[in-house]
Amino acid sequence: MIKRSVLGLAILLTGCGSAAGLAPRAGETLPMAPRGARARPTPAQLLTPTAQQRPQRGDELLRNSQERRSDDFDLPPPD
Repeated sequence: MIKRSVLGLAILLTGCGSAAGLAPRAGETLPMAPRGARARPTPAQLLTPTAQQRPQRGDELLRNSQERRSDDFDLPPPD
């Protein structure tokens, strides 16, 4: 009985994350255009993440091994 209710709830919740076909409710408008923008953004533009919201990896892989230079401050721990 509990398994069926959990399964039913899971099936109902699968449609909640749909982002296709979004539009403002009847009688409402999209948010105002940001300051300095020439036009009001469309729903697709509002849903597209910017580079700041989803940054790419920026670490550089080591391409060839190099010896480390000596570190004058790499001292053994005090006794």
